[in-house]
Amino acid sequence: MSEQLRVAVIIASVREGRFGPIIANWFTGVAGQRENLTIDVIDLIEHDLPNQLSQAPSDEVKAILAGVSPRLAAADAFVVVTPEYNHSFPASLKTLIDWHTTEWQAKPVGFVGYGGLAGGMRAVEQLRQIFAECHMVTVRDTVGFHGPWGQFDEQGNLIDPTQADAAAKTLLDSIEWWGTALKAKKAVGPYGG
Repeated sequence: MSEQLRVAVIIASVREGRFGPIIANWFTGVAGQRENLTIDVIDLIEHDLPNQLSQAPSDEVKAILAGVSPRLAAADAFVVVTPEYNHSFPASLKTLIDWHTTEWQAKPVGFVGYGGLAGGMRAVEQLRQIFAECHMVTVRDTVGFHGPWGQFDEQGNLIDPTQADAAAKTLLDSIEWWGTALKAKKAVGPYGG
């Protein structure tokens, strides 16, 4: 059996009444069926991220980030579960991205978007540009839920998982391929981007 690939699943929304945890639970259930993946769910509502950027993080800021930064650094790959707010993604996610540098580099990232008619895809397309600047590989395939509120039952299960499960499988195949390839390359030598 191959070495475990550590995948951090980031729940981006911190709004009251958010739907992200339901979608993340479904996604981690699908991902958890793969024996070679270790899943770490990072829910941004659990982290009091600093609001303002400075040139160099103070000791106070480093202490605030201590709960999340090591988990990002330990991940081999990421999947971001994000809503679309005003044709974009949540500020909480941008704050997380901006407070970290090397933790993102030379790792793949995939997306599970949700929202209205666009299914979160406008947020995803903006995130592709930002994560490319972070020296990450954004995988092509995504999972999108337009109007997800009617697609899950009261227990948080997909009413008809056929299409979403197939999309998640394709996304995870890409994450595994890129995560394994980049991890192997970094084992030979550090990323120099």
